[in-house]
Amino acid sequence: MLYDLTSIYVEGRCCALAAHGHSRDQRPDRAQIEFGLVTDARGCPIAVEAFAGRAADPATVEAQIEKLRERFGLTDVVLVGDRGMLTSARIERLKEVGGIGWVSCLRAPAIRALVAAGDLQLSLFDERNLAEITSPEFPGERLVVCRNPALAGERARKREALLAATEEALAKVAGMVARGRLRTAAAIGLRAGRVVNAKQMAKHFELSVADGVFAYRRRVEQIAEEAALDGLYVVRTSVSAERLDACAVVETYKRLAAVERAFRGLKSVELAVRPIFHYREDRVRAHLFLCFLA
Repeated sequence: MLYDLTSIYVEGRCCALAAHGHSRDQRPDRAQIEFGLVTDARGCPIAVEAFAGRAADPATVEAQIEKLRERFGLTDVVLVGDRGMLTSARIERLKEVGGIGWVSCLRAPAIRALVAAGDLQLSLFDERNLAEITSPEFPGERLVVCRNPALAGERARKREALLAATEEALAKVAGMVARGRLRTAAAIGLRAGRVVNAKQMAKHFELSVADGVFAYRRRVEQIAEEAALDGLYVVRTSVSAERLDACAVVETYKRLAAVERAFRGLKSVELAVRPIFHYREDRVRAHLFLCFLA
């Protein structure tokens, strides 16, 4: 089963489910509700459920598991969710429940930890773009490491563009210091801090600040370490190799794109699931259900 969550904004102030939260509709000015969509392995929607607007993605997983077991009577389920949905804490909970397999993905810090521990060797990708590894940090799980050259190129392009834009802005700060418009270390540090934080580039620059003095440089080694992981992602699963080989694991995870397509269909002009105008919970759920059937 594939599972993901999205949000839709609400008009008015009386909807019982409405709350402010992370808006996937880019409407932080509006309260919202969230709804989860479950599809089968082909991406065909089979269930939808509404949640309050500030519900966290992982907190909705157990409701879906209960639905799959109680309503559909399934005893052997593999749940596929992204790394924001199936977190490590949620996976531990799935292990406690038992009878539920999963396919998900590791976050960037966990991938860096695998490289630092030597469990993931970048030389694996000299001639191929997929490898299966194990790590004591993930006992009983299979880790399938993939490298996407197109994604690597795009991330490198974006990083260089952000670095260049940050350097240009820092050069303006240096000019202001040279002309005497910024004099104290506190004022210089405050201005330079806003610059490097604006594009989340603080980790890639080393700043030297004193009264009337400002200098900066790229942290070349740290940038190179991050670049070495461009295009890499690690799919984690509890499903045995007899049931899903390494290629099938990756293909299964990529099928989450089918849920994204379903979300786009629900939010399109034809189905118009958003915005929500209803006040009562039962009418909100009925609206979602009718759009889901459509």
